[in-house]
Amino acid sequence: MTPLGLVLVSSALLAGLCAAGPNVLKVTTIKEEPYAMSKGSELEGFCIDLLSAIAKKLDFKYDVKLVKDGRYGKTDDSGNWNGMIGEVVRGEADIAVAPLTLTAKRETAVDMTKPFMQTGLSFVLRKDLVSDDSQFFSLLSLFSTEMWMGVLVAYLLTSVCIFLVSRISPCEWKQPEKEENSFTLSHSFWYTMGAMTLQGAGPHPKALSGRVITSIWWLFSLVLLACYFANLSLWLHSDNQQQSIKSFEDLANQNLIEYGTIKDSSSFNFFKNSDNPTHHRIYEHIKNAQSYSLNAEEGFRRALKGNYAFIGESVSLDLAVARYCNYLTRAPEIIGMRGYSIAAPLGSPLVKNLSVAILNLSESGELDYFRSKWWASSCIAKNGKSAPLKPTSLKGIFLLLALGLGLGLFLALMELAAKSRKTANSQQKSCCSVMSAELSQRFRGGEAMTPEPSEKSKA
Repeated sequence: MTPLGLVLVSSALLAGLCAAGPNVLKVTTIKEEPYAMSKGSELEGFCIDLLSAIAKKLDFKYDVKLVKDGRYGKTDDSGNWNGMIGEVVRGEADIAVAPLTLTAKRETAVDMTKPFMQTGLSFVLRKDLVSDDSQFFSLLSLFSTEMWMGVLVAYLLTSVCIFLVSRISPCEWKQPEKEENSFTLSHSFWYTMGAMTLQGAGPHPKALSGRVITSIWWLFSLVLLACYFANLSLWLHSDNQQQSIKSFEDLANQNLIEYGTIKDSSSFNFFKNSDNPTHHRIYEHIKNAQSYSLNAEEGFRRALKGNYAFIGESVSLDLAVARYCNYLTRAPEIIGMRGYSIAAPLGSPLVKNLSVAILNLSESGELDYFRSKWWASSCIAKNGKSAPLKPTSLKGIFLLLALGLGLGLFLALMELAAKSRKTANSQQKSCCSVMSAELSQRFRGGEAMTPEPSEKSKA
């Protein structure tokens, strides 16, 4: 875009803001960690940083106040809105900057911007309420399927190469017509497996070519086992083992743990209006048991006390898990993806400008920075999950093994070629014919070579 175009766009945005109302925008928000929190006489948090960044981009001033009734916004029996949505509808505030979920019902009362954060519904509960129900094949999950296939292929190729080298190399099998080769195909597989488990299985290769292959295989096995046991140690000390209650269906199918959410919140209405049978069962249970929470803080407190699963927005739950990492855990399932948006009066020209500013902040990475700033916790790093190891992580050792196998086969052929050349010189034959006869004899199982008739016998 040309400089003139930038000036025109900036002027248009500024004109839109000026036409929208006073120079100082009245902003309403709600006190909720980490979106807006008290810091002396001021507020701080994700939404405060977001508002400040937008104000700098659009060049306006603002005055932030907490919502009077401490609610997000819903309609009462007479159809009037309360909370932040109500203040925007009544003109008491120009915009509402808070974790306001973008819903169809709210869109009928106010205009909402592009989402500045994506979230969904999940639930948290105490770790000691989650049984350690590990899968039978959990130890195999430390390596990815591709990794296990790569190890299997490497094992088969190495075993076959050891077998071939033991047959080809004259240093390993000096007299095929008299001696029996100790490295049969079955022994080669057994020897390779013994080396992988660091147990060893004799006899060991005597030729240089065989020793090169076995040395590379030992190194490969050592690195592979080190990576496996490192992943195993992280897996044993982490809290990512299979949970018995890992979905909303599991939650609905049990009656030992109570569960609930904030009454009349967007989360509650999601289950209320859902056509999914499982979701509707959850709504009926919460309504009949009256297992509501007044707000998110109360929900987390009840979850910390035990025997209660609090259902809420996944981003808020992640923050609680980060703060109480030794006590709470979040279910892996997330449903009902939705976004948090800024609310403005219907028909307000602010909405377009605010949406553009939010998209600019997202594209520049500032929203990600705000998220990492306010959701930071040492607990998250400490309880990192061990991901299955993939072949790309160890591509260097796989490449080294392939080079070692190729080098071993090459050395075995060179050893046989050297012997064939020596035999050819003594018998006055071509090296290729002698080498071909040697290979044929070695892979026929050591049958004696038929000697060529000498000149005297011909006579």
